[in-house]
Amino acid sequence: MKEVAAELEQWLASGDPVAIATVVRISGSAPRPLGATLVARAEEKIAGSVSNGCVESAVYEEAIAVLKDGRARVVNYGISDEFA
Repeated sequence: MKEVAAELEQWLASGDPVAIATVVRISGSAPRPLGATLVARAEEKIAGSVSNGCVESAVYEEAIAVLKDGRARVVNYGISDEFA
């Protein structure tokens, strides 16, 4: 969270709505540690990271959905057994 704090503070000061995604559980290996944070706002602006590649873009899409409907959510990402 420290890595995105300055950007988050600036966005909040300007009145921009933001969504925050945080890694809250890991099973197996993961590219980012527990507690990794991504802060998102509209217009494809992000700070921080919770993963890599397609998961990162999926998390951003969820963040935009949160900004639209105002509902917090927990979302699971991973590899199915057939691809593990």
